Amino acid sequence: MDSSTNSLDDASADSSAEFPDRASMMEVRLQAQEDEITLLKSSLADALRRIRLHDQLLPLLKQQLIAVNPSAARVLNQVCCSDGCTSSRKLSTSSAIDGVRHPATSQLSESTVTNANGHIGSPVSVEPRPRPVTLDRSTQTEPTILGQDTGQERIPAPKRAQSLQLEDALPPGQSMVEATRAKLHRVPGMEEEDEEQEEYEEGRSEQEKELSWTSSVEEPIQPTTITGLQREDFQDGACSPEEPSSASPLVRTSEQNLSPRSGPLSTIQEGEKQTLVRRNSEKLGNPERQRKRLDKKAASSANLLTRSPSLENRAKELVANAGSPGSRRGTYSQGQSIKMFIRGRPITMYIPSNIQNYEDLKMEPPSERLELDWVYGYRGRDCRANLYFLPTGEALYFTACVVVLYHINNRTQRHYRKHTDCVRCLTIHPDKVRVASGQTAGVEKDKPLQPCVHIWDSTTLVTLQQIGLGTFQRGIGSVAFSSADSGAFLCVIDDTNEHMLSVWDCNKGTKHAEVKSTNEAVFAVDFNPSDSTNIITCGKSHVYFWTLSAGQFMKKQGIFGKYKKPKFIQCFVFSLTGDVLTGDSEGNILTWGKSAADIKTLGKGAKETFQIMRQTRAHEGSVFTLCNLQGGALLSGGGKDRKIIRWSADLAPERECEIPEKFGAVRTIADVDGEELLVGTTRNAILRGTFSDGFVAIVQGHLDEMWGLATHPSVNTFLTCGHDRQVCLWNTEEHKLDWCITMEEYGLCADFCPVGSVVSVGLSTGRWVVLDLLTREVVSEFTDGNEQLSVMRYSPDGSVLAVGSHDNFIYIYNVTESGRRYTRFGKCNGHSSFITHLDWSKDGKYIMSNSGDYEILYWDIAAGCKLLRNRFESKDREWASYTCVLGFHVMGVWLEGSDGTDINALCRSHGETMVAVADDFCKVHLFQYPCPKPKAPSHRYEGHGSHVTNVCFTHSDSHLLSIGGKDTCILQWKVMGGGGGSSSREGPASVSSTSTSSPEPATS
Repeated sequence: MDSSTNSLDDASADSSAEFPDRASMMEVRLQAQEDEITLLKSSLADALRRIRLHDQLLPLLKQQLIAVNPSAARVLNQVCCSDGCTSSRKLSTSSAIDGVRHPATSQLSESTVTNANGHIGSPVSVEPRPRPVTLDRSTQTEPTILGQDTGQERIPAPKRAQSLQLEDALPPGQSMVEATRAKLHRVPGMEEEDEEQEEYEEGRSEQEKELSWTSSVEEPIQPTTITGLQREDFQDGACSPEEPSSASPLVRTSEQNLSPRSGPLSTIQEGEKQTLVRRNSEKLGNPERQRKRLDKKAASSANLLTRSPSLENRAKELVANAGSPGSRRGTYSQGQSIKMFIRGRPITMYIPSNIQNYEDLKMEPPSERLELDWVYGYRGRDCRANLYFLPTGEALYFTACVVVLYHINNRTQRHYRKHTDCVRCLTIHPDKVRVASGQTAGVEKDKPLQPCVHIWDSTTLVTLQQIGLGTFQRGIGSVAFSSADSGAFLCVIDDTNEHMLSVWDCNKGTKHAEVKSTNEAVFAVDFNPSDSTNIITCGKSHVYFWTLSAGQFMKKQGIFGKYKKPKFIQCFVFSLTGDVLTGDSEGNILTWGKSAADIKTLGKGAKETFQIMRQTRAHEGSVFTLCNLQGGALLSGGGKDRKIIRWSADLAPERECEIPEKFGAVRTIADVDGEELLVGTTRNAILRGTFSDGFVAIVQGHLDEMWGLATHPSVNTFLTCGHDRQVCLWNTEEHKLDWCITMEEYGLCADFCPVGSVVSVGLSTGRWVVLDLLTREVVSEFTDGNEQLSVMRYSPDGSVLAVGSHDNFIYIYNVTESGRRYTRFGKCNGHSSFITHLDWSKDGKYIMSNSGDYEILYWDIAAGCKLLRNRFESKDREWASYTCVLGFHVMGVWLEGSDGTDINALCRSHGETMVAVADDFCKVHLFQYPCPKPKAPSHRYEGHGSHVTNVCFTHSDSHLLSIGGKDTCILQWKVMGGGGGSSSREGPASVSSTSTSSPEPATS
């Protein structure tokens, strides 16, 4: 029974495993059929061209025959009547089929026709009425007499024209494709024939467009080289990219074949030995232009024949390389290029010459690894009560997915990193060791990540309990430990519409009770410190007093009575007397207490109520936080006035101070020792200080989404800019902000000049500025277009600056005076969408760029910002940096099913051993470099709570910086060298030692 069950399971597994293979096979067959249709269309077009060629040749040949021997007209008419031929096209077709030699007549003027193999064909009749000569896109020839030693003249009749086929000119036993391959070289990089044709047509006059595209030379056509008329086009175009002008031995100059002519048709005399020459157009505007067009035509035909030698073999290669179906798929083609597909669009990338066998490449994770070294930033703009001080001397706070333990004296950090999405709330246990932190719900690869509360040990960073996994929705809004029973219970309010209030057993992890609280926003929750059955919640226009009994909640609402009801109750604390003190949006501190029931108003049997006992005017604007001090004193933090006020136990003001405006309003306060305070602000800063000495920032961060990131070329500093209009310079060794300035528009990109004294910042309006790193002053300012700039990149020697814009252009500037003077050099015009990334070659002459529609273009800057249409020529070029997300060397970083926007940025290390990737799923990946094969393995690191917008290595590759989007967080990763003689360049250790509890990174 067990064996049969296992066999059924195996069969089901095999069937499910075969489904992607079948789908992939169907895609392959469909692609093969499309290629076959393309090949057939090309063959049909070529056949039509040859038919037009024949139509042009027939009248000319007939006229030449009649001019030489008028009696030939009678013979041709007789043959035409006997065969039933009434048109020149039908005559040409019947002559092509006829391979039998007809008896020769007694007249010397009767002509015989020889085919490509030397056989004599039938006499051909010529209609006496000449056909007007027309010029079209087919090749024209002029017939002349071919004499022989026997005295019998051979006249190239229409038989000659209809024999102009590839098969007729091949040696015995050789197929058409083999002969074509023998004659042609592939010209990679010219896949888009239509674009090149349009470019050529733009340079031609209207008169030239109506003429033939024939070659600008005349060449003799010998009987044994009958295919020269068709195949000479390929010989010029089949040259390698390095030798584009190597001519075929069949080509002659015009001067070598010129003959006197009295008109469109030259006179042919009897007995004169002449050859059939290829006729030039009557108006040859530019021989080089005609030659160029032939080269392009031949290149496209060569690509078609070379790319589709065997559809069956190609289908096998597709199956071997396609993998499971998805929007990104690699296709190996003929050992020279490989294609990947993003949203159905094929992207061709050419394999460098140093890779002999692409299929034998093995992708492995890099030997280097990352370890979280430092977290810049604090989430104070939209979270409350998220700053605590531990007995260990550490400040406890969070940002993104990381809870940070920052030692304020030693200036070291530890990190709790078990959360899978952004942390939203935090509280500390009465024992001052355990911590509870709640997170929001998240999504990873379309798989929901359920919110939960982690209870963990702040000393060992070990998770003790996971509360509510699978129970909560959306996220956790507030958490609080009970105090009266030594923290046996945890109260949680989630972020659903009903804001469910639940109480959990901390030791068992089980739910004790649950109730719907309110549909309005809830800002805070806490237990009564003397009675764990009493819980208080506050929020928008309400204060609720809950009583928990036998697993059931009873709710009482605070009565405002004669006092104005505020819009928001922002915070609350318990006084030593047991009263509840609340701070509201009107700037008041309200004291709440129990009062006897008003029987007259509420009726007999009414119970006690909670009412306002006292109102104290505290701040201008909201009261954002209240903090109890030892001895009964109270601290309050204001919003609009940015004041911190110390109150006595009876709410008499004692001292006050105002924090600097640049840090924003007071969000939360943590007591250090009764005198020294920690203050979290709404502008994502943490301040340390006293009333007498003032406050200084120990933690700072951005306020909004960041995109710009650049590292200094020689020192351990980096620069960030974002939508908060701030440009910040950070020190990676001291883990601090060196300086910060505010711009008129928000910054999106930046790059340091290689000399290291200035930095360029691109803004959202098309304007870009150059800042002096010492004085912070603007030394240069320019505007390119009126759309946002997306990338700034200096050449390796700092002599040129490239500015990529959303207007689809790349602006090039010459740089002098150590990066302080800029002059416009040119503009790269060719992208059909906005510029996303670009890199310079090591010699500073070329640029590789990506755009929003997944283009990879190459530019010759030294040649005047010229677009290199033959991308094959750039396959071996070395790049000073590698930040382009599309390219052969980084093709493996794209996950299966990527839609083209899943990777926001990447950066290759200076040692060229690894590449870091910032994706849209809050992850930082570390790949081996190069990684040109799909599904390349990597080390994956978590920590960001939003899309990672940029990554960059420091100048020594000792650290990696990553910046987040909406989480406004900067993570500094230390690069740890791999074992076994890793070649990574590990820089000096950081001044501040850090320890983390991060789990081993997942290898994907």
